[in-house]
Amino acid sequence: MIKLQDVTKTFRTDEIETTALNSINLEVEKGEFVAVMGPSGCGKSTLLNILGMIDNVTAGSYHFNGEDVSGHNERRLAGVRKKNLGFIFQSFNLIDELSVFENVELPLLYQGISGAERKQRVDAVLEKIAIIERRNHLPQQLSGGQQQRVAVARAVVGNPRLIMADEPTGNLDSVNGEDVMQLLTRLNGEGTTIIMVTHSQPHAEYAQRVVNMLDGHVLSENVVQLKREAHHV
Repeated sequence: MIKLQDVTKTFRTDEIETTALNSINLEVEKGEFVAVMGPSGCGKSTLLNILGMIDNVTAGSYHFNGEDVSGHNERRLAGVRKKNLGFIFQSFNLIDELSVFENVELPLLYQGISGAERKQRVDAVLEKIAIIERRNHLPQQLSGGQQQRVAVARAVVGNPRLIMADEPTGNLDSVNGEDVMQLLTRLNGEGTTIIMVTHSQPHAEYAQRVVNMLDGHVLSENVVQLKREAHHV
């Protein structure tokens, strides 16, 4: 599904040039759950932005489903993102003025899906992640764990091939963090590819493979003994 070849990302100002990613080579197969770990400033978020087509590479190539997207302009990248990707963020990124239903509905509006189908799909995903009873609430009326469930619902309502999760449990207590990890595990078990940046070793162990980064390089890759088997999710 994903192949990065000799990918470098450099940020430049008038006086400083910073290399955030240095000759990264990485492959992710369809249906994998990959965790990316490393200290702050090692390039994890930059890597996720490249993989999520939010940012472009400075050098190297990025193949997504066999297509080299590294040279695409923003309009073409937006089209690929809309059809294929879902995003989950540490800070939830919900719109305060919109209800739970309306927040989850947004990606479907961008895709031009009819009102009747939007309602069916939103209610189905809210039911699936056990937040349907809060469908008319505003984000500030929810707990942190409930807000992240809504963010997960918004990420998956468009049936994306790939979910990019940036510290999805970073603002949650341990109980809600485990709930979100089990949600992601279940989605992965249903066939969704997941790439997750995390500082949490216990949560990284829900993945099938852990990519360790340091100073813009991939330091190592380790296969994980699947934690999901112990949780019967």
